[in-house]
Amino acid sequence: MSASDTIVTSAAGSYLTFHLGGEEYGVPITTVREIIGTLPVTPVPASPPEMEGVINLRGKVIPVLSMRRRFGMPPAEPDPHNVILVVEGGADGVVGLSVDRVNEVVAFAAADVEPPPNQGGHGAASSVLAIGKSQGRIRILLDVIKVIGN
Repeated sequence: MSASDTIVTSAAGSYLTFHLGGEEYGVPITTVREIIGTLPVTPVPASPPEMEGVINLRGKVIPVLSMRRRFGMPPAEPDPHNVILVVEGGADGVVGLSVDRVNEVVAFAAADVEPPPNQGGHGAASSVLAIGKSQGRIRILLDVIKVIGN
């Protein structure tokens, strides 16, 4: 089995899809704890630019990352559809991902996913697990641990 076959097989599954600008992304549904509306975010001094700050979610402090900043996109005007995806980040614990809006849960079979193009493994490209094809659309499937850890 080649490396690209392994990526395709491991990327098959169900993903929660969301929008950032005009693009659609997905994270494995097994990593999503909950979806919440935007909450007041407390900035943390000297944090990385993609970190919006922290929120208090039922007594637990959770860091929130701006997916727009993480992927080098310009900021957008606040919108009622903006949400925070609370995801499990492995050893990094629970993290909030601020996105423009949630779309749907999509199941991708191995035939519906392809390895990402080789972009040298830098920045946002290193967070891409696979490219998913569904309903005539392309969706960028992300590796949550790499999104949080990069």
